[in-house]
Amino acid sequence: MSQRPLSLRLALCCALLVSATAAMAQAPAAKSPPPVSTGDIVRPMLPAQLQDFAAYVDSARKTFDVPGIAVAIVKDGHVVMEQGFGLREIGKPESVDANTLFAIASNTKAFTAAALQQLAGQGKLKMDDRVIDHLPWFRMSDPYVTHEMRIRDLLAHRSGLSLGAGDLLYWPPTSYSTKEVVERLAHVPIKNGFRSGYAYDNILFAVATLVIEQASGQSYADYVREHLFKPVGMDESLVDMTYLKPGMDVATGHAKADFKDLKPVPPMAWLNDPGAGGIYSSAHDLAKWMNVQLAGGVLPAMGSDGKPARLFSEDSQREMWSVLTPIKIGKPPVPELAPLVPNFSGYGESWFLSDYLGRKLVWHTGGWPGMVSRVTLVPELKLGVVVLTNAESGAAFNAVTYRVLDAYLNPEHKTDWVAAYDKAVKQSEAKADDSFAKHEAARDKRSKPSLPLAKYAGSYRDPWYGDVIVSHENGKLRLRFSKTKQLVGTMMPWQHDTFTVRWDDRTLNADAFVTFSLDVDGHVSEVRMQPISPLTDFSFDFQDLRMVPVADKPGTDKR
Repeated sequence: MSQRPLSLRLALCCALLVSATAAMAQAPAAKSPPPVSTGDIVRPMLPAQLQDFAAYVDSARKTFDVPGIAVAIVKDGHVVMEQGFGLREIGKPESVDANTLFAIASNTKAFTAAALQQLAGQGKLKMDDRVIDHLPWFRMSDPYVTHEMRIRDLLAHRSGLSLGAGDLLYWPPTSYSTKEVVERLAHVPIKNGFRSGYAYDNILFAVATLVIEQASGQSYADYVREHLFKPVGMDESLVDMTYLKPGMDVATGHAKADFKDLKPVPPMAWLNDPGAGGIYSSAHDLAKWMNVQLAGGVLPAMGSDGKPARLFSEDSQREMWSVLTPIKIGKPPVPELAPLVPNFSGYGESWFLSDYLGRKLVWHTGGWPGMVSRVTLVPELKLGVVVLTNAESGAAFNAVTYRVLDAYLNPEHKTDWVAAYDKAVKQSEAKADDSFAKHEAARDKRSKPSLPLAKYAGSYRDPWYGDVIVSHENGKLRLRFSKTKQLVGTMMPWQHDTFTVRWDDRTLNADAFVTFSLDVDGHVSEVRMQPISPLTDFSFDFQDLRMVPVADKPGTDKR
């Protein structure tokens, strides 16, 4: 079984993170935009280094197998450019443009932080309030953490949860409600010290979602539409995919089935954790969002008092853009990426904070099945760039982002970041192959399962996820996650009492080892899982599951 590496979803990626990719689907070449926009609004001239920007973006698309990319650049309150490149979906003629909607995934988190800061400004909460002051039923698996968890902590990835802990409660999409997701957080293990270090999570943004709803009296979607999208002028943006209609200008995500063949994937919605990643937006709308951020929260319109209207206060922005959680700085994967290693790295309230060429960067990435993106702000220069893509290549959005940053911060040099990231991608592919080769070398191919296959069948329950069902069908074992329709696959013996599960949906790229532990009487006592590829997205947190047999009817979960 050949195991090629997965393209990462990149919800927490740092500026150096790359993903595995291959050859590119062909699309019409784009031209760089003219220096003047339509209408009477003057668009500033593109820097000289970006005169060939369209060709550069197309080279990134082809190198990293990305059908379509949308880019917006803002500077000093003006839109320098907003443009689409390539196709909305492979095999179809519709092109990406500045108004094409993409799932922005974790770039939603900045909207969640802004909403909480707005509510704090209205006196409806304080950022240092205990969560239990607003959600009295809220529980973590540690009583001290439950008591001391503050609203600000929900945004800072310092809770003590491990990387991606609990993500299987909402991703791939589950049938749990947002409240049920948060209720089950009480059983998700805490593996690190509270506020002792950084580990990216999504599930605490479900808690933040409920805090916003409790404090505002509105649904998260209604609040964001009324209090963020409307005043900023983000008329195209949607809070979730349920508003997507046939014929709309929306990109289709693409993923590598079996780690090699680029295929469209259906739209997804984080309806039970919208505050972590529920928004669809366009380069056009996000240009407006970046300009408001760079203006310190000042809106284009005037308030009723004749003063500039604000989305949030200067103090709120200062809090959002201050480091709450330091992040360790690692080594670059290849020497060519060494110039991107920051002098400092941390996380604020839903923003990554670092530096590049002596300038502070405020940025975030987003990852979704088939789509990844990056928003980057340089506050000192009033510069912002957003890159939206409809494939799973962080290498592509990083290469495009740093070409833009160089044009303003390092105009005398013109680094080919596409080539640099391509080298890093190839190295990551090689390492992933080596990892699987080690599993193959250690495998006892002569071994057999201890029990007849039918004896492994049954209902197994994890304290936080719920029921996982193993059935014996037509001589094979099938694995089903009871609340997650996409997690259905066939199990094959690997060695001894360890099996591999191959998911029916081959774009998940999350095949896993499944190991059954037997008691002294030869009965299954526990089931554990772990991803096969080291590049499987971290949100497939199979390794945190502790499944034990239950006597209930398969498929039920009475907790």
